[in-house]
Amino acid sequence: MPHIPDVGVSPQGRVVITEGVTDRHGMDTPRPVSRREFPGVHCGSRGAECLECPPVELIFVRHGLPERVETDDGSPADPPLSEIGRAQAEAAGRWLAEEGLHAVYSSPLRRAFQTAEPIAAAQDLEIVVRDGISEFDRHSDSYIPMEELKATDYERWRALVQGGYNMSTDDPTEFQQLVVATVEQIIDSHRGQRVAVVCHGGVINAYFAHVLGREPGDIFFCDVGYTSISRIAAASTGQRSLVSINERAHLRGM
Repeated sequence: MPHIPDVGVSPQGRVVITEGVTDRHGMDTPRPVSRREFPGVHCGSRGAECLECPPVELIFVRHGLPERVETDDGSPADPPLSEIGRAQAEAAGRWLAEEGLHAVYSSPLRRAFQTAEPIAAAQDLEIVVRDGISEFDRHSDSYIPMEELKATDYERWRALVQGGYNMSTDDPTEFQQLVVATVEQIIDSHRGQRVAVVCHGGVINAYFAHVLGREPGDIFFCDVGYTSISRIAAASTGQRSLVSINERAHLRGM
């Protein structure tokens, strides 16, 4: 039977071994675990660092096309998916069915949750809702799809894409901080796993802007398509790598 060393977690949250590792004074000296060297050792502590743990693969999916909603009483608009949006969500669910997801997270807004449903159902997973990946306009009394807004109110659309979006209650920097904190919590909960995060264009822009090192609050830089798929590899060392943006092969012919 192979010998497995004593394993613990350092104050910094690193998985370490101590047995048989001595310094020049004869004292045990912790060092990070290598899974190749000790394949029987696993990261048993959330957030622990293992030199060869596979990264978390985050699959961001923007919601499908929603309906236009404008409320009369000032209550938040929370539009459902349109007929086209439901078809887009079903296509995304079929496309991701072979990905081997370990979890599906969603914004609580209807357009995101309804998009997450076929993705989760295809892999027999429950949807985990996180408010921190809600869109910046979640308190707005209207929702107008970007294409329609561009056609009917070009100046408002231009202000939106130039960064002057209508964040009635959220500061762009605070919004980004909340998004980043929420996504990082998801990463910490799924070491070495593949996770779908179904959310919004602003959320995806905010997190990707953070990964790319853009100025805080300068988050609106990419036109994220409906049910497009974008990927991040999140290493246990803290490194975040952009893998893809706006995969849309599943929408061909639609």
